[in-house]
Amino acid sequence: MRRTRVAMLFGMLVALLVAAVLCGVAFGAVWISPLASLRLLAWKAHLAPRPGSIPDSTAVILFQLRLPEVLLAAMVGAALAAAGAVFQALFRNPLADPAIIGVSSGAALGAIVVILAGGGAALAGLAVPVAAFAGAAVTAFAVYRLARVGPSTQVATVLLAGIAVAALISAAISLAMTYSGSQIRSIYFWLLGGVGDRGWAALQAAAPFVAVGLVVALASVGDLNLSALGEERAGQLGLEVERFKRLMLATGALLAGAAVSVSGVIGFVGLMTPHILRRVVGADHRRLVPASMLGGATFLVLADLVARTARPEELPVGAVTAVLGGPFFLFLLRRQRRVAGARD
Repeated sequence: MRRTRVAMLFGMLVALLVAAVLCGVAFGAVWISPLASLRLLAWKAHLAPRPGSIPDSTAVILFQLRLPEVLLAAMVGAALAAAGAVFQALFRNPLADPAIIGVSSGAALGAIVVILAGGGAALAGLAVPVAAFAGAAVTAFAVYRLARVGPSTQVATVLLAGIAVAALISAAISLAMTYSGSQIRSIYFWLLGGVGDRGWAALQAAAPFVAVGLVVALASVGDLNLSALGEERAGQLGLEVERFKRLMLATGALLAGAAVSVSGVIGFVGLMTPHILRRVVGADHRRLVPASMLGGATFLVLADLVARTARPEELPVGAVTAVLGGPFFLFLLRRQRRVAGARD
């Protein structure tokens, strides 16, 4: 793919993300025009004087309510999409997704255990993200081990292992809900998924974890390309395969865990985004991973906008992504079966 075309595609992805963010802060019970948002942002960044024509209430709505929600949605979408791209490359399976293979549920279980234990404020408020990462990491390694058949992992075994592990986690979550008492509403938060009313604190808590995961994913794009050639060929080309697999499992778990710790379980972002963008930018992970980050951020900002402006009642973001992602997953699954049948 020519560099000029790649530059144009990434320019379009950045423009779509900026437009989605401006729409996200504009729509709601109170309309905030994109121009007013830009003027207020310029004032906040000390690049322009305070725009006197804009009421103080508008500034409060923008900076205290909408902007943190939109930025959190963008961060969570980028993290889930990057995790999906990493897992799809690692498993060499286009159906791999943090939610489908149970990693998001494992992260939710870890976070729920800490909440029920009353340790949400421990470790300077980082106890929930740390527990979510631990749950995601354990789940990712368990699915990978269960899916191993000889020297490789197969599509069917990954899905079956993910379904089995996710079923066990769902049973554990149901048990936790039985004894949760007044904290059952907090558990429903993790199960439904959403980024509303989290504020700047949630963004600040998860951002360091997401930043580390995204940096590692971007730094590993060359090795992801080698991994796509198969373990034997990648080893011949100098890749330490086992060490790399552990690193990528930890990276995907960190991204999924950090996202789930502040948003709950939001499915299908990591499935749809890399798969769609693979057809646009190609299979080269040097382009696919950063494109997935931008695309995932844009997708979840728009999904949150749809959920927030739905009438007569606001919807969970996880429900919006499921409505879109469920049919997409079934389409991919049927397509994989047709391909497998043609090979046989």
